[in-house]
Amino acid sequence: MKPQNHTTIIDKLAFETDHGLGSAARLGMIVLQTDQTIEHEFARLFTAKDIALYHARIPNAMEVSPDMLGKMKADLPATAKLLPPSFSFDTIGYACTSGATMIGEDTVAGIIQELHPQAKISNPLSACKAGLATLGVRQLALVTPYPPEVTLAMRDNLKQAGFDATIVASFNQSDDFTVARISQQSVLDAVLKAGNSDLCDGVFVSCTSLRTLDILSHAEAMLGKPVVSSNQALAWHMMRLSGINHQPDGFGRLFTLE
Repeated sequence: MKPQNHTTIIDKLAFETDHGLGSAARLGMIVLQTDQTIEHEFARLFTAKDIALYHARIPNAMEVSPDMLGKMKADLPATAKLLPPSFSFDTIGYACTSGATMIGEDTVAGIIQELHPQAKISNPLSACKAGLATLGVRQLALVTPYPPEVTLAMRDNLKQAGFDATIVASFNQSDDFTVARISQQSVLDAVLKAGNSDLCDGVFVSCTSLRTLDILSHAEAMLGKPVVSSNQALAWHMMRLSGINHQPDGFGRLFTLE
């Protein structure tokens, strides 16, 4: 006996569309392929209602050097395209402080805006400058994990923008995997050592791979000065550029400011 053929009728369901996720702000972020930290820290900062955050990873070498950082410029257009233009992003962040230093902040912004002309663009270096200016810091202690040539290029960049790094200290590491494994206690000790000087009004801890979020408020209390980090500054700047005045508690003075 042959099996009978049964016709399946699929009901077509009625539906409506709404604004989708991110009714307050849609944010995009270009993350380094080797970064182990920023997404974890951003998840704790972007807790305001109706903010949507989308990531794309850009190829990069594990070695942190001017040449390797500069090579990311060629991959920026393809990576920016992975953030769909149809999402109409309010702000897009390029999440590499040293990369923004070596490629150039304006160059990074120009490449991304070729594909996302409506979006505001940030990176940790530009965000740090905006944050330091808002906090009234002009003389700072600069703490980095980078080799000397990258650290000095960042110092010079900050100097040209009117921020004098009177104290410079570094873990002097060129391996991004190692940088992400530097303990939070080691970062705190470095911030306290560098920032404990009358020559500086605040501290900037550079690098999205360093784990800084849990030490910021404690360091500020110990030093009596603002302490700004790459991830904190980028999150703050992206929110403020998008018109979001979210103030997550316990992550440094910067988030108490509009």
